[in-house]
Amino acid sequence: MNQITLIAAAAENNALGKDNDLLWHLPDDFKRFKSLTTGHKIIMGRKTFESFPKPLPNRTHIVITRDSNYKIDFESCEVVHSLEAALKLVKNDRLSFIIGGGEIYAQGEPFANKIELTRVHTTFEDADTFFPEIDPTIWKLETEEHHPADERHSYAFTYMTYARK
Repeated sequence: MNQITLIAAAAENNALGKDNDLLWHLPDDFKRFKSLTTGHKIIMGRKTFESFPKPLPNRTHIVITRDSNYKIDFESCEVVHSLEAALKLVKNDRLSFIIGGGEIYAQGEPFANKIELTRVHTTFEDADTFFPEIDPTIWKLETEEHHPADERHSYAFTYMTYARK
């Protein structure tokens, strides 16, 4: 079975970022993201891709853009022009991830069968990108693991895994 997982870190008000950057620095969440996505294809919008200093190692990047002239000079990257085209590239994979941004999450949610959400326990009113609302009639919370704020993490957060009902 082909599993499509949305993976994100979002504040209590679903804020994801501002000005193409994250609103927090959570090293343990970065480690979790790396361990879950390494070795898999990751689907993202162009702005999300451009927020990285370079492609993430050991992952195939599928970058969605409306710009038909957009090129990426890295072997680990493919450019497509729609979510449907991106999904075709992962249809034979056991597991792939949609990693953002807000518009791509919203488009991808109907195709996903799992959500790996890091809920950051704060709100950001000035964010400009948001994760879609999780509808409890569609999604069931399977597991959650709380992580308190500490000297390396300014905010407490909870890893939450949802499965489509």
